Amino acid sequence: MDVHGRDLRYFAAVADQLNFTRAAEGLFISQPALSKQIRMLEKQLGTPLFERDGRSVQLTAAGAALLPHARQVLAAWAGAQAAVEAAKAAQAATLVVGISTSPGRGLLPSVRSRFAAAYPGAKTVLRQVGWGDATAGLADDSADVAFVWLPLARSERYRWIVVAREPRMVALPATHPLAARDTVDFADLLDEPFLALPESAGALRDYWLAPEARGGRPPRIGGEVASAEETYEAVLNGDGVVLLARGNAPLIAHDGVVVREVRGIAPSELALAWRRADNRPLVRGYAEACGLATAGLR
Repeated sequence: MDVHGRDLRYFAAVADQLNFTRAAEGLFISQPALSKQIRMLEKQLGTPLFERDGRSVQLTAAGAALLPHARQVLAAWAGAQAAVEAAKAAQAATLVVGISTSPGRGLLPSVRSRFAAAYPGAKTVLRQVGWGDATAGLADDSADVAFVWLPLARSERYRWIVVAREPRMVALPATHPLAARDTVDFADLLDEPFLALPESAGALRDYWLAPEARGGRPPRIGGEVASAEETYEAVLNGDGVVLLARGNAPLIAHDGVVVREVRGIAPSELALAWRRADNRPLVRGYAEACGLATAGLR
């Protein structure tokens, strides 16, 4: 037997008023409709809940037994509804920021402070995403905004602002012959095996192999890497060299690995991106804070 919460609410209202007319007014329904619902509830329970003599309404023994339980159920449901609304509000006020490597450069603290000042009730959550997802969580909706390296595959789906332009550098084992130079011409790297992002990174995998500077020669792939730790170990092991942005050089350049400037290739671009159709205030606000922070750091 299933009893609707509405029926318990109607029953409790009549029990509180001991008057069908006043209870109906408080419930904003007609008195006949209320009487009908109570009769249906009594039919479901198989017993009268009220004694009606035309002048007064009193609870029967069954009604008196039901009343405290009905109030408990109604209170529990009200609490559940409040919890759901609170969760919805918290979700609406939470912005997930996807990153594949830390943007560094003093950017995150500056954006965080500006965003917090504009939206004091909002919460930002950083979500670390593997290098196999070049959108850092935007493509599968697990991030609301994301710091990404350009270019983005399916770029028509996104908007972005560039937050940093940095030279692409090359990481080499410290024992590599080119490591003795301060600057390396990209032409001198054409015969080197390169470490590549996973194929799932799409256009970004190609970008970090610099095909535009190879004169049509395909790159030699010495291995695939999906994290800074894997990259460091692979370079140290001599599996290949790797291009990276200057701001990420400290992640790789230590204990047997060096990073050198590269001539002959265009600089890299780090951007804050979001889905083109996402016009929520928090998304726009974070982009605005990021734009202001970027300008302030120049």
